[in-house]
Amino acid sequence: MFQITRHDPFRDMVNIRNMMDRLFDNAFTGWDLEDTLTSELPLDVVENDNEYVVKASLPGLNPEDLEITYSGNTLTIKGEIKSEEEEKKGTYHIRERRYGSFARSITLPSAIKEEKIEANYEAGVLKLTLPKAEEAKPKRIAVKSGHKLIEGKVSDKK
Repeated sequence: MFQITRHDPFRDMVNIRNMMDRLFDNAFTGWDLEDTLTSELPLDVVENDNEYVVKASLPGLNPEDLEITYSGNTLTIKGEIKSEEEEKKGTYHIRERRYGSFARSITLPSAIKEEKIEANYEAGVLKLTLPKAEEAKPKRIAVKSGHKLIEGKVSDKK
């Protein structure tokens, strides 16, 4: 059985308005427009048999404004990209480069030789090399068998 409903353009407009409000509320949830760099430092972390290599893109950073610490298997990178003096003669049409402080911590799954950690900063990329401690390196375990090896010969007889 069908139900006939009367067309109400006002109700449709209210529904569209509510949908648009939800769309915009969800689109901007969690944005901190004041401090966009805080904990927004993207990293690449690669593990091989002997070390971890961490890379972070930090264009415009002075290495003196960077603090790197390692404690209890946690690596922390902190720093600040300082803002240039604003252009007084003109009006910005686009201003997308980020300025401000940032911090990022990651926990590594195994022990590190803390005294052997190396940090290099070149062309806007921070590269950290963290050698694994000997006890954290994978070890190959030989498997022994108590059985004798039995050799057989193939015979052409059928």
